[in-house]
Amino acid sequence: MIDSRAIIDPAAKLGDGVKVGAYSIIGPDVEIGDGTEIGPHVVVSGPTRIGKNNRIFQFASIGEAPQDKKYKDEPTELIIGDDNTIREYVTLNRGTVQGGGVTSIGSRNWIMAYVHLAHDCIVGNDTVFANGTTLAGHVVVEDFVILGGFTLIHQFCRIGAYSFTAFSTGIKKDIPPYVMVSGHNGSPHGLNTEGLKRQGFSTDQVRHIKQAYKLLYKSDLKLDEAKVKIRELAKSCQELEIMSEFLDKSKRSIVR
Repeated sequence: MIDSRAIIDPAAKLGDGVKVGAYSIIGPDVEIGDGTEIGPHVVVSGPTRIGKNNRIFQFASIGEAPQDKKYKDEPTELIIGDDNTIREYVTLNRGTVQGGGVTSIGSRNWIMAYVHLAHDCIVGNDTVFANGTTLAGHVVVEDFVILGGFTLIHQFCRIGAYSFTAFSTGIKKDIPPYVMVSGHNGSPHGLNTEGLKRQGFSTDQVRHIKQAYKLLYKSDLKLDEAKVKIRELAKSCQELEIMSEFLDKSKRSIVR
C-alpha cells in the first residue's frame, strides 16, 4: 500500500489500508485515517488530521503553513473529515492563532484542481469547489454549497447553505442560504432552485424560500425590515430557519 519511493516520517500515524504513492512526503504530526489514498507527489505537513476514505490526487499540498505574515510557526492545524475528493494542485493551509488555530473541512466534499483554501477557513459537508476556486482566510462555507470555477471569496465572508456561484464570481459580502450569485462584483441572480430539487426540497418548501427571497431582493424593504418578516415566516417554515439565523449573524452584510 505504501510505495517504496514515498518518504513518511516515523512519527506519522497511518490507518489501515492507507495508500501512499511514489515521491509523496508525509511529515510528522500527521494522522491519516483508514482507507485514505494519497497519490504520487503529494506533500502532507502537520499538524494535520485526515479522516477515512479520502482520495488526494497528485501534486496537492496539504497542511502547509498559512500564507499570513503574522504566522510565527505556532502549532496550528488542518482537520479534514471523511470521503472527500481532493484533486490535483489543491492547496489547503493550516490555521493561525489569530483565527482560532484550525482550518477545517468536513466530509463528502468535491474539491477540484487548483483550488486554494486559506488559513482558518471552515468548510462544511457535501460541497463542490470547481477548478480554480480561491478562498481567502477566515471564510465559512456551509453545507451543500456549489462554487463555480474561479470563484474568488474575500476574507471573513460567509457562504450560506445550498447557495451557488457562477464561474468567475467575486464575493466580498455574505451569501444567504439558497441564493445564486454571479458577476465580478457578486450580485444575486435568483435562487438555486435546481439544486434544491436535487436535494429533495418539496414544492411547498421551495415556494416558502421564494417568498423569503422576494422579501430580501424584490421588495422595497430595508434589510432589517426584511429580516423581521423572514424571522416571522421561519416560525412556521423550518426551511427558513437557517436563512433567518444566517441573516441575524451576518457581520459583513449580504450581497444585495
